[in-house]
Amino acid sequence: MPACEKKSVIHTLVQITDSHLFAGPEQVLLGLPTSASLKAVVEQVCYEQPVVDLILATGDITQDASVAAYQQFVEQVAVIGAPMRWLPGNHDEALVQQAASEMQGCSEPVTDLPGWRIILLNSAVSGAVHGYLEAAQLELLEQALQQAGSRHVLVCLHHHPVSVGSAWLDKIGLHNADALFAVIDRYPAVKGILWGHIHQEFDQRRNGVRLLATPSTCIQFACDSQDFALDSQLPGYRWLRLHENGEIETGVSRLQQLGYEIDHTTDGY
Repeated sequence: MPACEKKSVIHTLVQITDSHLFAGPEQVLLGLPTSASLKAVVEQVCYEQPVVDLILATGDITQDASVAAYQQFVEQVAVIGAPMRWLPGNHDEALVQQAASEMQGCSEPVTDLPGWRIILLNSAVSGAVHGYLEAAQLELLEQALQQAGSRHVLVCLHHHPVSVGSAWLDKIGLHNADALFAVIDRYPAVKGILWGHIHQEFDQRRNGVRLLATPSTCIQFACDSQDFALDSQLPGYRWLRLHENGEIETGVSRLQQLGYEIDHTTDGY
């Protein structure tokens, strides 16, 4: 590449995940008012990302799956001034989530941007914490990839499809990850897979595909832990710059301070 040539950024995306909101904005999760922490993260997005083309909310939007909590989330992220797409996590109720927002198309599984296709998959299992992609979701993925044309593709879901090195988290990841990769490995257009669920930063590559996870907007899970454990790092979000050549430039931004005391003595939530 000539020294004077610059890569063209064609889209800026923001991932917000695992907000765990309650119907009451004052309610807390392990001592942290999740509505307040989401508000602080959204304010940081607005300060750091003057132009956002799409918001990706990758599950566990709520802790109680209430209509009020989903509506609260929509109202908060609307401040960013960009369209939003969301998918359910294990704490969500997909039908309630879909009905709770008047934002146009936010539950659509396929979103096309110039040069890129964003595919959202539902890996949530009713009544369970782990993830699983039903046959209909795998078929949706296959068809969306077949019809992507010359677009690069980013695939999003809630549960992690690879080991993240924490025994307790890996037990509740995507239980049929092999089925997911059996599809993805046939399509070089897939440039990245993006998820939530693990409440921590993750960035690796598999067969040239970027594998990415993002801190929660509330509590954080400790890395490399055998059992449930919280981390002292602060809430955050991920930004992504999608380039016309298929490259994904990305990073995580965290809050600099948090005016609440989190209960680190708990063994679950």
